[in-house]
Amino acid sequence: MSEDQHGVTVDDGVELPRPAEGEVWAVGAVILDGNGRAFAQRRAPDRRLFPDCWDVVGGHVEPGESLLGALVREVAEETGWRVRRVRRLLGVTAWTGDDGLGTRHEADFLVEVDGDLRRPALERSEHTAHGWFGPGDLDRLKENRAPGEFLVHDLIAAALRDVPAPAGTAGPSGGSAPGDGTGRGGGGGTPARRPRGATPAPAPAPECS
Repeated sequence: MSEDQHGVTVDDGVELPRPAEGEVWAVGAVILDGNGRAFAQRRAPDRRLFPDCWDVVGGHVEPGESLLGALVREVAEETGWRVRRVRRLLGVTAWTGDDGLGTRHEADFLVEVDGDLRRPALERSEHTAHGWFGPGDLDRLKENRAPGEFLVHDLIAAALRDVPAPAGTAGPSGGSAPGDGTGRGGGGGTPARRPRGATPAPAPAPECS
């Protein structure tokens, strides 16, 4: 394991793609609690993409920002938590959006965080609820999605597949069902999220540090 300038532990073997000049990138974080459940937040119903759908934490990489820096920033902005550990790279995908900006690339990571997991500091204009999802809750992630549009479901399912829940470890709530959001938020090759109507684009193998 290694620790970077952000104070984040990155597990051995985790690849961190380096964006090439002019490329547009985004990052996503599958956040785990102490019981091996994954965090998701419900997008506001007035969002242009995926309205009223469950999503993972993430967003665009700013110019001059590293993917790890963007990951740390997005998690802090959307939940108030601090990324403690990056366990693995879940996948990299490329897609063409509907805004004329051309091909985009996204890297999704499995992470652990520090903070009060019972009270994520959601951006209320962007997200209206949050929940913790175990293997038995994953069908909830398909709510309000178009037929066959289950990329977030599949991403979280792949992340949980090889992550056993530690016995006797207390999580942020008593059960595994998603919360109501009343609180104030490398290994596999699973494709990451892609906006509705986006066209897949072939992506070259990313340069990794």
